[in-house]
Amino acid sequence: MQKIIIVFVVTVCAIACSSPVEKKSFMKYPVSQKGDVVDTLFGTAVGDPYRWMEDDTAKATADWVKAQNEVTFGFLDKIPYREVLKKRLQDLYNYERLSAPFKEGDFYYFYKNDGLQNQSVLYRKSDESGTPELFLDPNTFSKDGTTSMAGISFSKDGSLAAYQISEGGSDWRKVIVIKAIDKTIVEDTLRDVKFSGLSWKGNEGFYYSSYDKPKGSELSAKTQYHKLYFHKLGAKQSTDQLIFGGEKMPRRYVSAGVTEDERFLVIAAATSTTGNELYVQDLKDPKGKLVTVVDNFDNDHNLVDNDGSRLIIQTNLNAPNNKIVSVDFARPTTENWKDLVPETENAMQGVGTANKKMFVNYLSDAKTLIKQFDFAGELEREVELPGIGTAGGFGGKMSDKQIYYSFTSFTYPTSIFKYDIASGKSTLYEKPKVDFNPGNYETKQVFYTSKDGTKVPMFITHKKGIQLTGKNPTMLYAYGGFSVSLTPSFATSRIVWLENGGVYAQPNLRGGGEYGEKWHLAGTKMNKQNVFDDFIAAGEYLIAEKYTSSQYLAISGGSNGGLLVGATMAQRPDLMKVALPAVGVMDMLRYHKFTAGAGWAYDYGTADDSKEMFEYLKKYSPVHALLPNTNYPATMVTTADHDDRVVPAHSFKFAAALQENHVGDNPVLIRIETKSGHGSSNLSKTIEGTADQYAFTWYNMGVIPPLAKKEM
Repeated sequence: MQKIIIVFVVTVCAIACSSPVEKKSFMKYPVSQKGDVVDTLFGTAVGDPYRWMEDDTAKATADWVKAQNEVTFGFLDKIPYREVLKKRLQDLYNYERLSAPFKEGDFYYFYKNDGLQNQSVLYRKSDESGTPELFLDPNTFSKDGTTSMAGISFSKDGSLAAYQISEGGSDWRKVIVIKAIDKTIVEDTLRDVKFSGLSWKGNEGFYYSSYDKPKGSELSAKTQYHKLYFHKLGAKQSTDQLIFGGEKMPRRYVSAGVTEDERFLVIAAATSTTGNELYVQDLKDPKGKLVTVVDNFDNDHNLVDNDGSRLIIQTNLNAPNNKIVSVDFARPTTENWKDLVPETENAMQGVGTANKKMFVNYLSDAKTLIKQFDFAGELEREVELPGIGTAGGFGGKMSDKQIYYSFTSFTYPTSIFKYDIASGKSTLYEKPKVDFNPGNYETKQVFYTSKDGTKVPMFITHKKGIQLTGKNPTMLYAYGGFSVSLTPSFATSRIVWLENGGVYAQPNLRGGGEYGEKWHLAGTKMNKQNVFDDFIAAGEYLIAEKYTSSQYLAISGGSNGGLLVGATMAQRPDLMKVALPAVGVMDMLRYHKFTAGAGWAYDYGTADDSKEMFEYLKKYSPVHALLPNTNYPATMVTTADHDDRVVPAHSFKFAAALQENHVGDNPVLIRIETKSGHGSSNLSKTIEGTADQYAFTWYNMGVIPPLAKKEM
């Protein structure tokens, strides 16, 4: 043992004391063959030399992936404290985690993870204090733990359950139907279900959505028309009734739900990620047909609940921050809507219901406020939360007198509270025992100025007593798109970063939903540059205030956030030392040609729209914005072979172009996970991926984390 420790010390010191050139100048990247594909858009020729990488079934692509991973993991294997970080993450995750219970039929169900289980397990008990019984264990679905349970839906009486499984992280799902009492399978497995909930109609069957099986690659081929089906229990899937969508009613996204009283079928249909039509059908009427409530895609509408024939709807029609309206089913169109809960200065994020009460979730500068209203729209109280942070849940059945909600913040591990609806009193139900002392850390919210003068909020978390020397390793993480709101939340993986002296910063960029639809629109289409400017300004603020400097700044983001990182490092490669773009949308000229990518056009626009839009996209598209002979930051692009939402070709092309154009000693690598999708398919892959990102970041900053020094 002593000998091993000495070798470790020598290795660490050798790396720490060597110059950047000595440790990184010998990087040799796999050859990325260049083709001669050229597209002409609005008279402009655009080369696409790596078009061949879009074929995820080709041997050439598989060979390139293998070669890139060999280089990447060869680099990571030489970082001496990589395994130390992995071990610390495993220790941190090794605590019991429970979900809030939910009642179905005669049982209370809840999820539990003992600690290092790849998938959380679904249990049930006869009452809240009863002895738990294992109900479904997704860890048994596959030998390597990469098959997960992706949602479960019970019939109203709780006697039947349909659950979805995802294999290797794919968005394509299978559906298995069982008798809840003894868990026996009652029919053949449904296949090829995608972007779907499951909503029961009595015990007769359930509604679900999917696309036609694509021709070519299931992981990358374009999925165009979503279809809503009704599956009659016991019938063959091939005989399922088409309810909505298809060629006669082409919509890219179609979702459906049945109200708790089983009176109404509610259908939301959309062509993009923003704006939807709304339809309702009275299931109690044997001759009932779909009735149009909203017939356009100009705004967002969501049926919150019904009170008999009265429909309660959340909408941003004439209310960018959202409001709640009511209307009778007999005359449901917008001209008959009446305000129930008017718009406020705070953006409404969602509405939960239980016991004929509405629990409205607002954001005040990205922090949760919950207000309780009755079904007449009268305010009963503002719910007293455990602190400043993010609350979620606040939903149940009409018979529930008590419900559950979760609360979290950057230094408050996600805990479950029981809420008494009549009194408004919250009691702690479950608090995890995490190896983390919140008293050692602090979070502050600052407002910095972006390029055009807009004030942007940002949360900053770090150890108490940190010295502002400009040398603190800092992780700047953001998203900025699709009206997604980034709010305070606890992440077990983040403990490692914070306890080793790291700073975590999370700005609320335009494009998000923190301040309603106006804030969202300010970061879309021809305003997308605002998002990058906001992110750049966040980094500049952290540097100006001496939290960090360019040598110690890392930027991180996934999906649309991966695009954010790719565009930012292309525009300001000098700003940061490390870039971590994950599963990013990197080819902005072709994103709409894969899977459901065309649905993102509301936020991005497409290169086919107009010459002006094409030129705007091309200017910031990460694949196209990289410049020859440029010193880019140390970069580790991450993606996965089963990502069928943002196809891996985006990351492949970007990595190849980056390696082609980059000069300097910073490594520019791509890490391609196997049997994972748009997110890690199991906990072990999450831990390994996080350890690799932290190790890569600290190593390229020239920092040995204190945790590694202790091992020395």
